[in-house]
Amino acid sequence: MSNKTPIQTNDAPDAIGPYSQAVITEGVVYTSGQIGLDPETMTMQDSVEDQAHQVMQNVKAVLKEAGCDMNDVIKAMIFLKDMDDFHHVNDIYASYFKEPYPARSAVAVAQLPKDARVEVEVIAKQS
Repeated sequence: MSNKTPIQTNDAPDAIGPYSQAVITEGVVYTSGQIGLDPETMTMQDSVEDQAHQVMQNVKAVLKEAGCDMNDVIKAMIFLKDMDDFHHVNDIYASYFKEPYPARSAVAVAQLPKDARVEVEVIAKQS
């Protein structure tokens, strides 16, 4: 018997493939990567700044459904289509957290789903 619980909320975009928005196992929440899709229209935000804000709102929505908030995040992974966008995304990302900040990685990738410019996934611990 599996001890993983899938998470689904209408406040974040529906999965665009065979995956859950997040999975909880043993009190740890593992989110799938969130991109800058508006959950109501399923359209991509235009600028990297707008995408970054939408990404973080989507992450917050998934965490909320899992019974967590941004303060429960212990690790974040940021994927960027262009590392030149790092400072824009970094400033926006920082506005969603307070100290102590989660551990984090940020990497440039060749391409993201739906031609997104930024994607974020997190790991959080339920309180």
